[in-house]
Amino acid sequence: MGKFNCKCGNILSTSGEIPNPIEWLLISDKDYDSFSDKIDAEDLYLKMKTILKCPNCGRLWIFWNGVQEEPSCYFQEK
Repeated sequence: MGKFNCKCGNILSTSGEIPNPIEWLLISDKDYDSFSDKIDAEDLYLKMKTILKCPNCGRLWIFWNGVQEEPSCYFQEK
């Protein structure tokens, strides 16, 4: 995926700085419960969804189907 423009005009990126200060990871309760005892961090990471939070406007861009697909945009109601 790399870079894309937020609706506010800010450029967001999934690459570059590690750890990425605007990237969040999300896992469903069901997927999390499929793990037990000690887990492999890479296996856990692969189950997680990537979220980018725009530092300019606060929009959340969630990649429900991986970073190669279009993300869904969410914006807080005022």
